Amino acid sequence: MLIYLRVLKESFFFAISALKNNKLRTMLSLLGVTIGIFSIIAVLAAVDSLEKEIKGSLSSLDNRTMILTRFSFGPTEVPQWKREQFPDVSYEEYEYLSRSVPDVSAMSYVLNVPPENIKYSDKTASNVGIAAVSSEYYDIEALEIEEGRFFNMAESVSGTPVIVLGHDVYENLFGNRNALGQQVRLYGRKFTVIGVLEKKGASLFGGSHDTNVFVPVNVVRRIYGGSNRGTFPQVVIKPDPDVDSNELIAYISQQLRNFRGLRRDDVNNFFVNQLEGFTDLIDNMTGQLNFFGLIISGFSLLVGGFGIANIMFVSVKERTNLIGIQKSLGAKNKFILFQFLFEAIILSVIGGLIGLLLVWVGSIVVSQFTGSFQFILSSWNMFIGTAVSAVIGLISGIVPAISASKLDPVEAIRTGM
Repeated sequence: MLIYLRVLKESFFFAISALKNNKLRTMLSLLGVTIGIFSIIAVLAAVDSLEKEIKGSLSSLDNRTMILTRFSFGPTEVPQWKREQFPDVSYEEYEYLSRSVPDVSAMSYVLNVPPENIKYSDKTASNVGIAAVSSEYYDIEALEIEEGRFFNMAESVSGTPVIVLGHDVYENLFGNRNALGQQVRLYGRKFTVIGVLEKKGASLFGGSHDTNVFVPVNVVRRIYGGSNRGTFPQVVIKPDPDVDSNELIAYISQQLRNFRGLRRDDVNNFFVNQLEGFTDLIDNMTGQLNFFGLIISGFSLLVGGFGIANIMFVSVKERTNLIGIQKSLGAKNKFILFQFLFEAIILSVIGGLIGLLLVWVGSIVVSQFTGSFQFILSSWNMFIGTAVSAVIGLISGIVPAISASKLDPVEAIRTGM
């Protein structure tokens, strides 16, 4: 073990010497490894950060949550022209399903409507997201109320003009004053503030409720009409914990088919999407991004490998005389081989560490400019970068190390003189 530590120590000093004595040549040779490691780790970190951001925006919903709508979240065999003819899920269908479908913790009717301006006195909150939902939505998503309460079923069904403010909307309109019981103007009508949500922070995809408000769905239905195709109605369903998802989806589908009077040979003119399938789709997409990123980065590493091999062949030539002296003093072939092999690995790891440093600096810059999106360089990705660079050094240094270990001591001393 001591001899290997000695070899490693000598190899480290030889590698540092190569960097000091031939700065330009060595750095140019290491550039391929640096660019390759930078590309690989940048791709891995970017995809990991993107995946974390997307799943984080969905984290408030149970992974088994289902969304009934006329759109499919994933690939489907139904052609687009046919899907465009599908009817929206109606409020009456939601009421029917909420009465007839068992094994459901909560079921909410949701309308997706354009952002609006909300006014209070002389203050205006612009471009506010309007979440028009029935009261059960509070039980589906992990909403946390800082002050007041969420609207109840009676207010939801009757369409009482009440509103729950996201934290940023509350601060824009009221500052630090009490908002409960105050009236704001939305859609040209007065809404009474009954609650304020806790601050959650921004999301890359606008998923934060800080800039949203919640209102009873029937208020918005009266404004937009019950059959407005621009509101994209959907029914959000939270199953009981122990229920079989596939069986529940089949039961919901059959109940809705019966309600719509579809014949046996008619295809479903709706989709029951499950968030679990959506997260699987995200995993598949990020996996493909990682794969293509690694292929592209592989070309840089290939160039880097040739660069390391070039450095090592030059080192063997420059130290031929020293190799001959070492062998004449009893150094074994294995000692010489490991000496050059470790040197190649150390040089490659140095190039990889420079690449990691560039990714780290880049992650700080990106995070500063994107604000809410955090570019994360994980310790696992740093380990991958170091390990890959070490493997590149190992592969690139094998041939030069073998050639050095097989030199004849007499010829090596004569050649080096």
